[in-house]
Amino acid sequence: MPVPSYGFDPSEVAITWKILSENNIDVVFTTPEGKRASADRLMLTGTNLGIWKSILRARQDAVNAYGEMENNESFCQPLKYIDVQAQNFAAIILPGGHDKGVKEYLESAVLQRLVVDFFDVQKPVGAICHGVVLAARSINPKTNQSVIHNYKTTALLKSQELLAYNLTRLWLSEYYLTYPEITVEEEVKSVLSDENNFLQGPPPLLKDNYNQLKRGFIVRDGNYLSARWPGDLYNFSLEFIKMVQGIDKQ
Repeated sequence: MPVPSYGFDPSEVAITWKILSENNIDVVFTTPEGKRASADRLMLTGTNLGIWKSILRARQDAVNAYGEMENNESFCQPLKYIDVQAQNFAAIILPGGHDKGVKEYLESAVLQRLVVDFFDVQKPVGAICHGVVLAARSINPKTNQSVIHNYKTTALLKSQELLAYNLTRLWLSEYYLTYPEITVEEEVKSVLSDENNFLQGPPPLLKDNYNQLKRGFIVRDGNYLSARWPGDLYNFSLEFIKMVQGIDKQ
């Protein structure tokens, strides 16, 4: 699981890590320089979110999972991006985050080549929220097209991104717009062979959990699994476990 030095979404990393770990899947972290990373503190604490704090900040289960993950050896001693090779791992998960700190992760040529390698050998690839942008930017040199060019996918919806921005822009400015010039949905759609391959799913109103998995919307297409936001994480993580274990979706 690659992450940036700072700014990743704590829910998308910690809940996924916790669920996979509890199902005997070892999660190995990797960062730009092999140094311990930190999540977006605003998402962890809710500081400066004003009246929207209870809605926009990480849910308590994510905060608890992040606290556990901080003591995990792999999280504390990650590998460097450059030292990771697809042949040494069964799968890769691309989490998201909207703090500007995620740009070093989304724009990493090293990670983009790594994602291409995972797609080349058809190993499971999971992408959540802004993580789908990293997949979208991973260009296969054999085709000069994105690795998800012919796949069905979802990602953070334009409506979600702009809603969070408009709720907080008076005091947080463009905090919720990682790239003010283009939304996640618009960029992902731009690399697809057919815009109709971008699936929005039902309105993302409530977050899922073990008892309410249907709240979480995911799209699986072959070796590729995608989700929109932290509200899809439990469904996403459990489906990804099936992929890693070689269990068919049906």
